[in-house]
Amino acid sequence: MKKISLKLQLCLFLFVFSLFLAWPDHAFFFPVKSIIAVIAAAFIDSLCLFFKTRKFKLTESSLITGLIVGFVLSSDAGTGFFAAVAGLAILSKFLVRFKGKHIFNPAAAGIFLAIVLFKQATQWHGAYSWYIIIPAGFYFTWRIRKLPIVGAYFLAYVIMYGVRAYWLKTPFLDQIVYANYFFIFIMLIEPKTSPFDFKEGAAFGIVVSMVSFILYAAGFPYDADLPALLAGNLAFALWNGRPRKTLTK
Repeated sequence: MKKISLKLQLCLFLFVFSLFLAWPDHAFFFPVKSIIAVIAAAFIDSLCLFFKTRKFKLTESSLITGLIVGFVLSSDAGTGFFAAVAGLAILSKFLVRFKGKHIFNPAAAGIFLAIVLFKQATQWHGAYSWYIIIPAGFYFTWRIRKLPIVGAYFLAYVIMYGVRAYWLKTPFLDQIVYANYFFIFIMLIEPKTSPFDFKEGAAFGIVVSMVSFILYAAGFPYDADLPALLAGNLAFALWNGRPRKTLTK
């Protein structure tokens, strides 16, 4: 029997998690709109790959992108908008490239563009359900060797928000409980736009955490996590693409 790939495991987890979140209030418009986003992402991705390779292919990455769009966008947005943002996210993967590789987390790029251009809001379904996200997220993070990213991000987060809570005399525990665990364990670790190397991964996590905190503290009018992740993606791509020194005799 063929094993289920890690990406497909993540797809199944996100879908079941969406049903779990929707069940208490019977708010199934959330998982339904997520499915619409998945269909749109898969269609655009398959179409782009067909034009590129002349072969039809359904990728698991496109399914994950669609599900993330469903989780992050506000459910108040129309069904067509979910499809459009999912398509935009996939197109960013093919249009914004550096040295033959896409550099931005597709879901983050599509959602952030939608927020800025169309004044849409984020909702982050399940972001604070730490009792589910942390165990599941730890499993996926460990399997793809991204623990240094998550560990460094969270350590920087605790230090910066701890200092802020002390300075403003606000409860520090609230900063931990209401951390965006969906962002940390699902979006931050996207394999192709974040490093695998331990030191680079730790630096990546710290950079994203610091940029997010600075934007938040400065009163950035949009969601701070998404542009912080995109900034980290860009920094990683530029660092990876820098000229390498070679030893000569």
